[in-house]
Amino acid sequence: MRFSLYSELQLHPGKTPEQLYAEVLEQIENADRLGYDCYAVIEHFFFPKFSISANPTALFAAAAQRTRNIRFRTMLHALPYHNPMVLASAIAVTDILTGGRYEWGVGRGHGWIPEKAGVPLDEHARPRYEEAVDLLFEALENERFSHEGEYFHVRDSHIVPFPERKFRIFLGGTSDRTYELAAEHGWGVAVPPLLPYKALEQQLDLYRARCAEHGTTPDIVWIHACHLDADRDTALREAREWVTGFIYGNSSPLLEYEKPPTEGLMKAGYGFYAAGIMEQLAEIPYEQLVEEDYVWVGTPDDIAERIEETLQVCPGVTEIGITVNAGGAPHWMAIKNQELFMAEVAPRFRDRVPGEVATSVA
Repeated sequence: MRFSLYSELQLHPGKTPEQLYAEVLEQIENADRLGYDCYAVIEHFFFPKFSISANPTALFAAAAQRTRNIRFRTMLHALPYHNPMVLASAIAVTDILTGGRYEWGVGRGHGWIPEKAGVPLDEHARPRYEEAVDLLFEALENERFSHEGEYFHVRDSHIVPFPERKFRIFLGGTSDRTYELAAEHGWGVAVPPLLPYKALEQQLDLYRARCAEHGTTPDIVWIHACHLDADRDTALREAREWVTGFIYGNSSPLLEYEKPPTEGLMKAGYGFYAAGIMEQLAEIPYEQLVEEDYVWVGTPDDIAERIEETLQVCPGVTEIGITVNAGGAPHWMAIKNQELFMAEVAPRFRDRVPGEVATSVA
């Protein structure tokens, strides 16, 4: 079982971008010292309370100079806003600058981004994305190649530098097609934070079933916001502000800005963003978020119990990722969570074989 940290780099009032990035670099350095396997960040644009992580590869190149073992993961490159050939080259360079410690995934990005980026919300969005995925992997797997598709035409091209190794790849999102694609290619999936198991149960069942059909192995990264303290009441009190800020930050593009047109979202296959789910999420009381497993808050024993429950119902989990620095959380609090989780929770699961279920958390 692997353990990782995941950050959206949410910028809430009270911090500058410079301060936030400095804190994140210190948190990555501390995570390396503690023995976390990976530090993952989203790629996202235009909405600061959701994320200012507009250039993950630059962050990781800087972090690699301060660390020795921890791996780095962009989760995910928002492919509609990249030329796949150029992104392939950037991935290869990032792998060099991180000393071979780079992992990554691709996705369509959130449905509120296209209009801000000048990308049309139309019926071509999904097929264009899927062809871009194919082209990206053609570029990374073939030193010289041509591609003749509906949206991309490449003749006798190659990327430099050409990567000499295979990468651990992820997809993420809420659509069925995301999980089918991952299973077909043998890629991992990253379960979006904020959602309890029941919200994605059908998609995860589909992923495991398609993996069985294609002879691939499920590789599921389970991510949750997490806050710990030796005293449960202290944990609940400390986490309230940043956890509710985290939830609100994820919903803020639909709460603070003009919503994209519903017709466009549906045409482009972004129906999730027209369903009101994110807006409703921001209205859930803090106590309910904790009780119904949207977030993990409590003692190390409480968190271990939640992880065990997740492993019981979700075969194929190979990695637990926690979010500890969102919603304007103070730097000291993020460090505290990193320390407590790795000292008192991770050791209980470190030797667990993925798919193996323990009879007792203790």
